Amino acid sequence: MRNRISIVLAEDHLIVREGIRKLLEAEDDFAVVGEATNGREAIDMVSKLGPDVIVMDIALPLLNGMMACRHLNKICPQTRVLMLSAHGDDAYVEESIESGAAGFMLKQAPGSALAQAIREVHAGRRFYSSAILRRYREVQSGLNTGSGPKKRPPLTSRESEVLQLIAEGKANKETADELGISIKTVEKHRTNLMRKLNIHDTATLTRHAIARGIIESNVRMF
Repeated sequence: MRNRISIVLAEDHLIVREGIRKLLEAEDDFAVVGEATNGREAIDMVSKLGPDVIVMDIALPLLNGMMACRHLNKICPQTRVLMLSAHGDDAYVEESIESGAAGFMLKQAPGSALAQAIREVHAGRRFYSSAILRRYREVQSGLNTGSGPKKRPPLTSRESEVLQLIAEGKANKETADELGISIKTVEKHRTNLMRKLNIHDTATLTRHAIARGIIESNVRMF
């Protein structure tokens, strides 16, 4: 148990939850320590058990997955949230990123992909299903080949480093510690790169990084 990744499942459909549990229990490095059927129950369970990862349906009753994720990032920031959904709409993905989710997994993906996604987010990386990454890159490609695109000023090497860490889900303090600079300097670099890219929120910034392949080596896709 000590060397296993502890997991809470938050899914209101029993047959789906049972199926996911069986898939995960077949993996030697996983331990499913709890199951929740709604968002409020998920928050209570995570606060009590402190699992490494929570696999959470986006459409939970009482409190949806994205709202629950926001609460969990405040009270249990060490627990990584992997969002599950049958729909990969841009709005869902972006709101999940904004809520602090470490990954977004489509339910149509194979069981092996779910297992790998859990390992990836537990290791501190982000995970998105391949269909989502593909669409983001297509959008970025369209922007790059559009008529008369406005040329953006290049990012400095430090701004690029900050961009990557933000896209990987690191908070300002974590980014500062990683780069050996002050939080105020991180905030300055963040402001500058957002101005240069004409981006004003974390979700769009992360999508830009994914589309440009900036975090390609750290984002696994299936």
